[in-house]
Amino acid sequence: MAILVDKDTRIIVQGITGGQGTFHAGAMLKYGTKIVAGVTPGKSGEQIHGIPVFDSVREAKNAQDATASIIFVPAAFAGDAALEAIAADLDPIVLITEHVPVKDEIRLIAEAKRKGITVIGPNTPGIITPGARQKVGIMPGHVFTAGEVGLMSRSGTLTYEIAAGMTNAGIGISTA
Repeated sequence: MAILVDKDTRIIVQGITGGQGTFHAGAMLKYGTKIVAGVTPGKSGEQIHGIPVFDSVREAKNAQDATASIIFVPAAFAGDAALEAIAADLDPIVLITEHVPVKDEIRLIAEAKRKGITVIGPNTPGIITPGARQKVGIMPGHVFTAGEVGLMSRSGTLTYEIAAGMTNAGIGISTA
């Protein structure tokens, strides 16, 4: 199983000034995730948790040498947010938002495939690499311990339950 985020991954949080973006950026920072920028149009110059906010993904990438993105924006805007991250060649892109219109999903996945970019989501809990202390998502980091087993599931809650069971059994996870 491929490791999609590691100690060198530099994250942009799209939608960082919204409630979910702010909350989960804080939780990711607490876990150890290397968040280098936030993006919310019209909010350039602000800071959230000490993270500089930019108006566009391209501006954030260029200023902070970002490599990946996580998206916390409403469903109606999530497709365009993902396309902006794809256009900036960020990889991977983690799209947390649920209820993204199907036409937007089709369009963004087609563009990501064309450019060879990995998109996780929409409607995903994200990616975690415990050994690198990188959590790009909303999962509870404390149930994951570092190890050699990859974990993949369609259900966030079942992923957490399996991870907790593996941790309790002394089995570590490389990525989930």
